[in-house]
Amino acid sequence: MSRFRNKVDAQQAHIFSLRLAVMILALVCAGLWYGWRSAPTDLTVHVPPDLRSGSTRKWWDVPPENVYAFALYIFGQLNRWPSDGEQDYRRAIYGLQSYLTPSCKAFLDGDYEYRKAAGELRQRVRGVYEILGRGYSEDPELRVKQLDRDSWLVKLDLNADEYYAAEPVKRVVVRYPLRVVRFDLDPERNKWGLALDCYQGTPQKISLPGGEP
Repeated sequence: MSRFRNKVDAQQAHIFSLRLAVMILALVCAGLWYGWRSAPTDLTVHVPPDLRSGSTRKWWDVPPENVYAFALYIFGQLNRWPSDGEQDYRRAIYGLQSYLTPSCKAFLDGDYEYRKAAGELRQRVRGVYEILGRGYSEDPELRVKQLDRDSWLVKLDLNADEYYAAEPVKRVVVRYPLRVVRFDLDPERNKWGLALDCYQGTPQKISLPGGEP
């Protein structure tokens, strides 16, 4: 009788251990399912332009040359007024708002209103372009400085040309200190995962060797 009872007790203990194992497996599966559901479906990986020597990077790291290219492109588009600054500048701010921080968007809206009131936009044609020999490759450490993991200081040396009714009214060489930040809010509208945070200081006129300032 005691042998039969011991066998029953052993079977019950085995059943209990199996139930416990099933519960643990269920909890593990629930944790894996939650991790799978909460994982991002898309990752933005920044690849440096020149891969001849190979590159090993963390997925969240942004190469400084990509930061420079982003700042140059977005800032150039903001200052590209092909026909009439009063229309083109406002259209550029609106069209590029996904690549601007909210504070930078507010600053540019205010800048637009100020220039409009001062008569600096109507029938103005404007463009900025990189000075030959003053790009990223000539002095990488000067052009891009990482402030912290999520922000950079970019210095663009650009020619700024402005015309009014086909007459040149402004031609200057300026160093623009721009702040760029990580901005992964809407990958559908902003594939770069970066945003322009406007100026990190005051733009300065510069002089070129053997040329006019």
